[in-house]
Amino acid sequence: MIQEINFISIFEQLTANIILYLPRMASSLLVLFVGLKTYPFFAKIIKEFFDKHDYDESLEKFLQSLFGIGYRLFVILFSISIAGVGTASIVAALGAAGFAVGLALQGSMSNFASGILVLVLKPIKVGEYIEVLDKSGIVKHIEIFNTTLLTPNNTTIIIPNSDLTSKVLINYSRQKIKRIDYKIGVGYESDLKKVRKVFEKTISQYDDLVINNDTRSTFIGVSELGDSAVIFAVYVWCNTSDYWKLKHDLLEEIKIALDKAKINIPYQTITIAK
Repeated sequence: MIQEINFISIFEQLTANIILYLPRMASSLLVLFVGLKTYPFFAKIIKEFFDKHDYDESLEKFLQSLFGIGYRLFVILFSISIAGVGTASIVAALGAAGFAVGLALQGSMSNFASGILVLVLKPIKVGEYIEVLDKSGIVKHIEIFNTTLLTPNNTTIIIPNSDLTSKVLINYSRQKIKRIDYKIGVGYESDLKKVRKVFEKTISQYDDLVINNDTRSTFIGVSELGDSAVIFAVYVWCNTSDYWKLKHDLLEEIKIALDKAKINIPYQTITIAK
């Protein structure tokens, strides 16, 4: 009889607690659902704000990524507080857990700090063509922990941000103009003046792309007397946006012009610097 009375008492107490906390739980779940579902709306507002004020695209992508994490964390903590759970203890627990996780994930924290440095020092920007750790591509996104590159053949490469600040990084797009460097070998029997004229005539076909002024001008000259060839250095300046097309087109035309002029090119004597 005593056990039966205790069971009824516990059941009544449980029922009362459910009735008391059910509205809070329902409100908490509703806030969580609505908060997470409305994230795209707020993300769109943030994006429009950045677009109107013409912020740096790299900073924009980074802050949007940071906003996404912060917004979701806020919604979760807010819904927990509505349920009647003290958030102070949760925040303290999260802080302690974060410290422990931070020690375990020092690499991730390093990537985060490096992401901040990248945005402050700006060694790269979205849209620039870079190379790091023998991987190259156009910068598409700079996020909290990593940077996304897109290669010319449409392959996605994910680079940890720490590599951008600790490894050798080559930025091919930072300067407005670039120099194309060729090393082209011709046979020792060749008329060197004739070879020079062939180079000059071929390059003149691209006067609309080649830069020649007081500070930057085309250079053609013998740089080396090799084992099997006379090596010419051919340096041509152009806008960075024209670099890749001119680099390949001009080399093709030089080869065609040398063949027409019956000038011999010994094997393995053409090199092109990046």
